[in-house]
Amino acid sequence: MNSRDIVIVESGGANIASLQFALERMGAQCEVSADARRIAAASHVILPGVGAAADAMARLRRSALHQVIPVLEQPVLGICLGMQLLFEASEEGRAQCLGVIPGLATRFLEAPGRPVPHMGWNTLEIRRDCDLLRGLGDEDYAYFVHSYALPVSEATIATCRYGVPFSACVQWRNFSGVQFHPERSAAVGARLLRNFLGID
Repeated sequence: MNSRDIVIVESGGANIASLQFALERMGAQCEVSADARRIAAASHVILPGVGAAADAMARLRRSALHQVIPVLEQPVLGICLGMQLLFEASEEGRAQCLGVIPGLATRFLEAPGRPVPHMGWNTLEIRRDCDLLRGLGDEDYAYFVHSYALPVSEATIATCRYGVPFSACVQWRNFSGVQFHPERSAAVGARLLRNFLGID
């Protein structure tokens, strides 16, 4: 674990500090950076995000990271909004995103008993065995806070249901994403982060 050169992309997300603490609790050292060369040189890259897709993409464009991230070849993990940014676009602000994974993030429809945002603990349903989800199973709980979600697609490796099923975890080549917050998901989140750092 200590041999990993982990960079968290400075994307302006409010969850960066808690993500750093979660990694440090596992004995993993990490650096926060918006420098394209530093990110490209890392062994593992984490793209966090909280807030609006259009604002997050504007920050990435200011640092030219919208050109760098899609061509990274090392393991990349998008978290919450960071996962959505890996896709083509979001209805939120009609944002054009990084275009790594096909798909459009859409807003949940409010319904009685289902306010938006979807916030709190909810269960996962594993769709495909893979290194990222090793040791996790159906009915494991993770912590979600989001108003937009990606539909189930070819990239989906785990789902969650909030009225309708949506992508809770995705994988596309060397890119992975989780819609929930692993840094706030107790043992389940710690296991997922450890699994990610174990991917070469």
